[in-house]
Amino acid sequence: MDRILSPLHIAKDWSPASWQTKPALQQPTYPDTAALDCAVAELRQLPPLVASWEVLALKRKLADAADGRCFLLQGGDCAERFADCTASVIADRLKVLQQMSLVLAHGLKLPIVRVGRFAGQYAKPRSADTETRDGVTLPCYRGDIVNGSEFSAQAREPDPRRMIEGHTKSALTMNFVRALVDGGFADLHHPEYWDLAWGSHAPLQDEYRKMVQSIGESMRFMETLAGEPFDSYANVDFYTSHEVLLLNYDEAVTRQVPQHWGWFNLSTHLPWIGMRTAQLDGAHVEYCSGIRNPIGLKVGPGVTPDLLLRTIDALNPDNEAGRLTLITRMGAAKIEAELPQHLRAVKAEGKHVLWCCDPMHGNGETTPGGVKTRRFENIRAELEAAFDLHAACGTRLGGVHLELTGENVTECLGGARNLTEADLARAYKSTVDPRLNYEQSLEIAMAIVRKRRAASIADIEAKRHASQANGAMQLPV
Repeated sequence: MDRILSPLHIAKDWSPASWQTKPALQQPTYPDTAALDCAVAELRQLPPLVASWEVLALKRKLADAADGRCFLLQGGDCAERFADCTASVIADRLKVLQQMSLVLAHGLKLPIVRVGRFAGQYAKPRSADTETRDGVTLPCYRGDIVNGSEFSAQAREPDPRRMIEGHTKSALTMNFVRALVDGGFADLHHPEYWDLAWGSHAPLQDEYRKMVQSIGESMRFMETLAGEPFDSYANVDFYTSHEVLLLNYDEAVTRQVPQHWGWFNLSTHLPWIGMRTAQLDGAHVEYCSGIRNPIGLKVGPGVTPDLLLRTIDALNPDNEAGRLTLITRMGAAKIEAELPQHLRAVKAEGKHVLWCCDPMHGNGETTPGGVKTRRFENIRAELEAAFDLHAACGTRLGGVHLELTGENVTECLGGARNLTEADLARAYKSTVDPRLNYEQSLEIAMAIVRKRRAASIADIEAKRHASQANGAMQLPV
């Protein structure tokens, strides 16, 4: 049963539909409202994709991450495509996350909470409602759950039936993920299950395989002593997340359950609010304020500490541990000027939050040829700066949020293979934002480990010098 027995601060007039009384940004305009009503009614009758007890279990793990007892790894596609709901693409996503989590667990000496940006990440916010090419203006592409990416009037017209297809594709993805995990896909005894065919010649493979070999030898030694295999290493938990964007969809999949009080978004474990829809008086904050899922909130440059604190109060009035994850996305050039004021303000008010770094979204750029990309060196620089700034403020960075893929793409510049602008055209597959490929993702995981190790060594040295200085002061004169 729930530890929290009653909803203390949920407004009496809140309902899954109360967002409709607030300004709702980034919503498509459906030409056929009757078809929209029909699709929403059908969604309400479909089975949920996740269970309430899974949602609450993740909330407890996020509370542990905020206290330094584990580390959050959240990663996946910028926007899923219906066409990518295939066994190979889904399995490769899991392989990347599993390899990264192994690197992090081994290096940080902490359990890893794995949350995928998949099984529902089909919508994306856009900077404009329309797109013009060669004098033709059409609605912008808002993700496969809204319309098609092809530049034609038919493809770009928002279609509410796509919400049904999005739910179906999410269910298929979740079903396959659960089958893989339950079947031992994540078993540490068989890390060869996680290998990507194209990654066998990646520059970091030797370092990774040495790590796997070391872990395997340690496990076999402990199992020899225990006289039995460690079955607990055969299965791990994977959770899902998506941006709360298409509110008609999220309202329709919000349910009450017999076991627990309140309302749950049962299409995902961890919904988050993006920068473009984080208005305090807006529809997205209103919707998320009433559901019991843990909530993520993107925090970027330009957000004032006062506004952040008021938004925290709106989303987590009970100051519940594990309820709110603040995902900062400042950009490498702005993080030192922007992040410390937020860390100090939240710490001073005693707010229970999990701090997570998204080093992707603040570091976008466009090449002279008009291609959207990100530089690996800026991604790593923001992440490393986040660790330093948290340490200086006495707060804790407990997670990382990344856009990545298991496909052999060339979308972000730099990394182990030092991809250049000339490489982008070779394998640029994203329809929205550039993603880290497998080797770049693994390199980020290793960079996190090196940074934490360096910080730990520096902390030990500082304590040793302080102890020596204190001892010298106490010597008799």
